[in-house]
Amino acid sequence: MDELKTLQSLGLVLPSPAYILGAIVFGLIGYAAFRRGRKTSAPALTWTGVALMVYPYAVPQTWLLWTVGAALCAWLYARWN
Repeated sequence: MDELKTLQSLGLVLPSPAYILGAIVFGLIGYAAFRRGRKTSAPALTWTGVALMVYPYAVPQTWLLWTVGAALCAWLYARWN
């Protein structure tokens, strides 16, 4: 427990379980979209899939992760067929 307090004093905070779950869910959806986009030669699906896989690395807040992920999934749903 001392190590955790030391890391927190340095400004390093572990992500919440909701953040980790969101990153995993949106990463899997992004991977499926990427594969479908490459298979059907649909650049909109391919790049949306890449965005879904990569953006959790750049977003620090949980609410923002879920908001951006939901928006990208809505865009993906509209472009799937």
